[in-house]
Amino acid sequence: MFSTEPRERTSFLVDQSGKIVSWNANCEALFGLAASQAIGQTVCTLLDAASRGEWSERWTQLVAAGHPGELTVGMPACGGPVSLNLAPQYDAAAAFEGCVASVTSVGTEESEAARVARTPMSKIVEMFPGTFYALNRDRRFVLWNRNLERLAEMTPDELAAANALEFFDVKERPRIAEAIRQVFDEGKETQIEADHITRSGREIPMLLCGTRVPCIGGDYLFGMGLDISERREQEQQLRLRERALHAASNGIVITGCERRDHPIEYVNPAFERITGYSAAEVIGRDPRFMAAPDMDSNERNQVREALDGRRAVNVVFRNRRKNGELFWNDLNITPVTDETGRVTHFIGVINDVTATKQRTAHLEHEVNHDPLTGLANRNLLWDRLEQSLHLAQRHKSLVAVVLIDLNNFKSVNDTFGHEAGDVVLKVVAKRLQASVRDSDTVSRLSGDEFVLVLVNQPSLRYTLRMIERVRSALTMPVSFNRKEIPVGASLGVSVYPHDGVTTADLVRASDVAMYHAKASGRNEVAFFSADMKSTTEAKQRLENGMREALERDELFLVYQPRVDLRSGKVRGFEALLRWRHPENGVLLPSAFLAEAEESGTIVPIGNRVLDQACAFLDRLKQLGYGELPLSVNVSQREYCQHDFVAGIGERLRRFGLSPHNLEVELREEALIRNPGLGRDVAAQLRSLGTPLTVDAFGHGICDLAFLEQLDVAQVKLARSTVHAAADAKPTGKLVKTLIDIGHNLEMAVIGEAVETRAQMEFLASNGCDQIQGTWFSEPLPEEQACELLRARQFA
Repeated sequence: MFSTEPRERTSFLVDQSGKIVSWNANCEALFGLAASQAIGQTVCTLLDAASRGEWSERWTQLVAAGHPGELTVGMPACGGPVSLNLAPQYDAAAAFEGCVASVTSVGTEESEAARVARTPMSKIVEMFPGTFYALNRDRRFVLWNRNLERLAEMTPDELAAANALEFFDVKERPRIAEAIRQVFDEGKETQIEADHITRSGREIPMLLCGTRVPCIGGDYLFGMGLDISERREQEQQLRLRERALHAASNGIVITGCERRDHPIEYVNPAFERITGYSAAEVIGRDPRFMAAPDMDSNERNQVREALDGRRAVNVVFRNRRKNGELFWNDLNITPVTDETGRVTHFIGVINDVTATKQRTAHLEHEVNHDPLTGLANRNLLWDRLEQSLHLAQRHKSLVAVVLIDLNNFKSVNDTFGHEAGDVVLKVVAKRLQASVRDSDTVSRLSGDEFVLVLVNQPSLRYTLRMIERVRSALTMPVSFNRKEIPVGASLGVSVYPHDGVTTADLVRASDVAMYHAKASGRNEVAFFSADMKSTTEAKQRLENGMREALERDELFLVYQPRVDLRSGKVRGFEALLRWRHPENGVLLPSAFLAEAEESGTIVPIGNRVLDQACAFLDRLKQLGYGELPLSVNVSQREYCQHDFVAGIGERLRRFGLSPHNLEVELREEALIRNPGLGRDVAAQLRSLGTPLTVDAFGHGICDLAFLEQLDVAQVKLARSTVHAAADAKPTGKLVKTLIDIGHNLEMAVIGEAVETRAQMEFLASNGCDQIQGTWFSEPLPEEQACELLRARQFA
């Protein structure tokens, strides 16, 4: 064995400046330097270059704090590393006056353990991850590492003068002082958590530990401190998450997965509130004990398969509360893995969606059912019809679609009131439901239109018998306020697959058949046929053609002058629409406007007419005829648009026109049919300053009081009235009466469609104000109308 004993120890004295002040014979022998050569030199002259920095740092600590210490340095004169032990020296006033440096040459035979054991403590403590310190009984630092200096933000001199309690809040100091006392007086090892307050005011949570160590005849507290900020933050996060679990509005349940029953290990308060079970009642139980029997088996199989496969799953099913009440549970299950990736638990989040389910069911009913009658509405009709066609295709059966339109329903509202109309609709709905099977669908399409979907029809004869039963039920009157309201309907029938294979085709075919039934007479039933299909296709082509006419700008206006019967001067124009059809030439309005009105294409056509009319008025203004008005015919479908009058105002502003230049013509029968709408439109036109003209005056029933309310500027006698009075009845009492009525109501009276001298003279003799028609002028293109005015023949 190699010897582990150190060689002979040699010592010399160093003063407070670090210079050698004594040198004995052993030193001369060890270093090969005479006393005269060594005294007065610094210790650094004895060290190799690599050890001088370490010596300077250790010397600074020795001077500042007086800590004894040991370090291993290289001394070339000794032939290798030596152990240098420093013992500080003080005078009678306790002032540092130097140290004794003892040199021990370590033999090469020394064991590894002995060499490691001689590692200076100053080196070891600097390697600690936290702070190292030694306290005396006065709680003063006698030894520390640089980590403590950095943590305290103090210099060595400041630390040497500091009291350990000063590093903590005043409230914490008694607890820490007691822990230090127990170390010194009772020999206890202490471990305590406290917030270290730095010089800059930062609070750093620390784990402090210490024990009593006897040293140089006294006891010291040797200890370490670890920064636990990260651990404290993790603990706070865990506490926050725990509070979140307790505060969550959703129920949370944590189960194990080692056993097949996945016993419950934790539930939060929301779980207790939702289910009615306390935590004590469910911990350790299989969570399936709340399952509603014989319900939602598919969803529960999904959960079972997900748990077996250790994967997440989301399902909605029904559970039972403790009181037996069913509730809808939106359950989201997520597996939890450990650090090795093994699933150890499942977390289930329970959301009670009972109220949402009930609200959704209510909304679905409202969305899919008519609020007045409770019948299926258009949305549900389409869905039911689609399903019926799929089943019919599979089973090779027939499906009949019956469109029902009540006869004269408007007159019911007008005569008996809207309350009576609602009663009629409800009674009709009940009669229809009573006339068909539970598997059939009864729906209200809109207004007074109903649609039946008769499924699984074995034959057309069977269908006809069902429809006859329906028709008979609709012929019985409805009682309202002790009055009998007559009810009847026209029925159009289409059959799958003969009349169409899609829902849209069948409803469209039954609609066409219904119009044929209505044209044939009241309370009729019509089955769709190929002839009707041809008519429908022709209407569709016309509708498509009108849309293309708008895109290709094929619609244009001509202008028919209106002449004063007294002066013979032109007093204005009426805009008349024409269609320059690419195949059929120029078409008059009678060829397409009725279809445009029915399909709704009249609205964009009317907008185009108003644009061209305003452009013509702007042209007249530029030519100096800015006071001449232009009248434009408007259908009910146009002026029932909510922005109709606003659109006129916008155009007048855009073209810089006066409102009285544009006259709006509305047919009398349309105004009387919906008097409320008529009053609203008339009031808006009056507010705008645009005159209102009533067209076809005297053609039907007149409501003079209503016309007076509308503040009408002028009326136009109907074509049929003018022709009949002038040609067949020379006395013309009706026309004269109408003219007098117009004048009495302070309205100008215009005779239109005047085609003969006799008609003109008849109107003139009876006081008519103006006329228009082919007797004076055909409708003129824009340029010819302007030429007419430029010629000043009648202006």
